[in-house]
Amino acid sequence: MPWNWELAEWPHFKFEQAAVAKQEKEFLLGVGGAFAFLKNIGQDEYNRFVVEILSSEGIDSSKIEGEILDRESLQSSLKQHFGLQPSKKQKQPKEWGMAELLCDVYNSFDQPLTHQMLFSWHAALFKGSADLEDTGKYRTHAEPMQIVSNRYGSQKVFFEGPPSKQVTKEMEQFIAWFNTTQNSEAILSRAAIAHVYFESIHPFEDGNGRIGRLLVEKILSQGVSRPILIAVSKILETRKREYYSALEKCNRTLQVQEWVDFFAAVVLEGQEESMKLLSFLIQKSKILTALAGKINERQEKVLLRLFAEGPTGFKGGLSAENYISITYTSKATATRDLTDLVEKGALVKTGELRHTRYWPKLS
Repeated sequence: MPWNWELAEWPHFKFEQAAVAKQEKEFLLGVGGAFAFLKNIGQDEYNRFVVEILSSEGIDSSKIEGEILDRESLQSSLKQHFGLQPSKKQKQPKEWGMAELLCDVYNSFDQPLTHQMLFSWHAALFKGSADLEDTGKYRTHAEPMQIVSNRYGSQKVFFEGPPSKQVTKEMEQFIAWFNTTQNSEAILSRAAIAHVYFESIHPFEDGNGRIGRLLVEKILSQGVSRPILIAVSKILETRKREYYSALEKCNRTLQVQEWVDFFAAVVLEGQEESMKLLSFLIQKSKILTALAGKINERQEKVLLRLFAEGPTGFKGGLSAENYISITYTSKATATRDLTDLVEKGALVKTGELRHTRYWPKLS
């Protein structure tokens, strides 16, 4: 049975545009609400939001592929790329490269897609890596580009992309489609098709998933004529099994309605998640501002560490033992500091005795 790119009508993916009209309207309303919200925050809060959401996307997109990035290093690299802080420590190649890639996608959202743009993204993604033969260019190896599973001692080929010798021609066609559909197709369906189309070509030796997900961010920004930040990869990482299953169903067909419906729902969920993060960052800023000069260095260190975990704080809550391990203080001091933070309205206490836990107090 032929793969999707071997079908006579390739690459004309088929779906009903009207089926996602409601989600498209919801997306645009959400964008309008987000823009109104952003107008009421200061530049510092906006910069923090950009760094937080970009780092989250980079980390979650890499996590989908089984690669773990250091959050602190990635955020530091992003701040340096945006000119928000000077270089203070040695750059980590993976995190620096991902930051370079994320910033370029953010800053060049309105520029046409080109081969060279994709090559530069790929080179940044694998900065410092000696594992790939083809870095910053399309794959050239003669062997089939296969996605396989080796579970239970047997190999299963889930998908096989076009031969390497065919990739440049396929990418010429993809780039032409990408650059000519900006004003003629709905945003959510265009993003969904771009992702499955790109992944079906699988033009690079590695990194196709990460670059394919960043193309989605480019399309969403193009659709509203300004860079927007949506936690698409975060949602896909939490729904990874569904994500791969939905993609797999497109491997041998151009009928992709189920995929478009799934992806549109993911974008809306990511949009909601991004608004939650923005709200959290603003509340965090208010709490830290209100406590400035009123808490000691230990308390400030723990709050910053707690807030770095996001709106829910530590998984399972902050315990006195966590506090001690972060501040290297005594149990009595930890208990006193935590009680003071509860009284000052920074934390909420739940449980008793050894089950006592503390959580960020976010209104």
